[in-house]
Amino acid sequence: MGEAIAQILGDRRCRVVLTWRHSKRAIEKAAINLRQRGIHASPLRCDLLKTASIEQMMRTVERRFGRLDILVNLASIYETSEGSDPKRLRSWDKHLSSNARAAYELTLSAARLMKRSGGGRVVHISDWTSASGRPRYPGYSAYYVSKTAAKAVTESLALELAPTVLVNAIAPGPLLPPTGLTARDHKAVRQATPLGRWGGAGEIAKAVLFLVETDFVTGETVRVDGGRHLT
Repeated sequence: MGEAIAQILGDRRCRVVLTWRHSKRAIEKAAINLRQRGIHASPLRCDLLKTASIEQMMRTVERRFGRLDILVNLASIYETSEGSDPKRLRSWDKHLSSNARAAYELTLSAARLMKRSGGGRVVHISDWTSASGRPRYPGYSAYYVSKTAAKAVTESLALELAPTVLVNAIAPGPLLPPTGLTARDHKAVRQATPLGRWGGAGEIAKAVLFLVETDFVTGETVRVDGGRHLT
């Protein structure tokens, strides 16, 4: 998904920074693929759970490029919150830190840099269930609540940072089948989706492009789920 977004922005002459915490090899491979298309792509390590790491990333971006116009935040965890009490509490802390607090700190840090060059666009990746206010999957309450909090971060910071920085989110639905998904479950998802198919990463990339090009949408969460929230 990240590479598809970087590609659609890079094809429009954006210089792209791809950040990673643990997935160095995958990010470096994506950067190579993008460069082969003539896109300026730089991998950069950042731990979004550490404020100092976020600030260092922004300083590096400013030093290399002199400005920041677009931030797309895909960083997220998706794990079960079942188990013993200590395990559940750790899961809650982990999800809220990664999916909500990091989005808050990252947006504010990016906005400070964006404002120096007149403004910018922030796009967070949320989830169709939280965007619809309809929890669907037992055992994933920490994930659902953290993504709902991220939606609130999007709305509150859109108000706080207007009119110079526009903050929006995209709520994906069935885009890419998870590894190990059975043929039966694959079919069940298609049947539960009004458009009758998996969307693919390109649909998210097109939605991101819309949100970075628009001048009159902020505080919005756009569902890209093939109508899944309707069933």
